Amino acid sequence: QVQLVESGGGLVQAGGSLRLSCAASGSFFSIDAMGWYRQAPGKQRELVADTTSDGSTKYADSVLGRFTISRDNAKNTVYLQMNSLKPEDTAVYYCNADLLLDRVWRRRYYGWGQGTQVTVSS
Repeated sequence: QVQLVESGGGLVQAGGSLRLSCAASGSFFSIDAMGWYRQAPGKQRELVADTTSDGSTKYADSVLGRFTISRDNAKNTVYLQMNSLKPEDTAVYYCNADLLLDRVWRRRYYGWGQGTQVTVSS
């Protein structure tokens, strides 16, 4: 069973910083991509940032220059460093992973963490 465990959310004032972590555990062969999405009340879930196995990254325009996604392959962990936070960044942040479970059958896992609340006060 694969699990994605997130940590690092919380309450912060505007202009502050937070760092989110998401660790993938369980039995899998490789991580093809990991990323962060967020969902604010009354809004659809949206991509914040993701990173693939070749090191490429993608960011939402709204966080470009403020957020940085990084990955520790040895720990199967992805991080989201969030700086210059704004009240509009308030949302539940979800980790997402696209994993290859095995090389022979090439079964895949595409799943989500439980979510972590980020609240930015003005």
